[in-house]
Amino acid sequence: MTVLVNRCSRQGAPRLSGAAMALAVAVFLSAVAGEARAAPGDAKPYDDKLMRLAEILGAVHYLRELCSANDGQLWREKMKELIDTEGGTAIRRARLTRSFNQGYRSYRRTYVTCTPTAQSSIERFLAEGIQIGDGLVNRSP
Repeated sequence: MTVLVNRCSRQGAPRLSGAAMALAVAVFLSAVAGEARAAPGDAKPYDDKLMRLAEILGAVHYLRELCSANDGQLWREKMKELIDTEGGTAIRRARLTRSFNQGYRSYRRTYVTCTPTAQSSIERFLAEGIQIGDGLVNRSP
C-alpha cells in the first residue's frame, strides 16, 4: 500500500513559511502519538478526526506543490509518519491512505493552477489541522 507520490509544480508563491508548516505537522503528530497509547484496539474514539487530518494532509500536499512551495515530499512523509504511528492494522492503514488520497485527488480535480483561492485553502487547512491536533492534545489524560 502506497501513499500517493505524485508531484505537481506550478507557479505561485505560498503565503506560509516552511517553519509554520513544520510546526503544524509537529502538533499533529505529537497529538496523535499521545492518543495512540491511550486507546486500545483497532477502532479509536478519535478516528473521524484522524481521517480528516489525513485528508487535510493530502490536500495540503497537492496544493503546496501546485503553488510552488518546494516542499517536495514533506507532506507525504508526514502522512507516512502518521500511518506508522496510527496504522496498527492493514485495514486501519488502508483507511488512512484512502483519506490522504481522497484529499489529494479532490483538489487535483478542482485546481490546475495556483490561485488566491488555492492559497487561502492551504491556510484554512493548516488552521483546521492545528485545531484537530489541539483537540486531540486537550483530550489526552
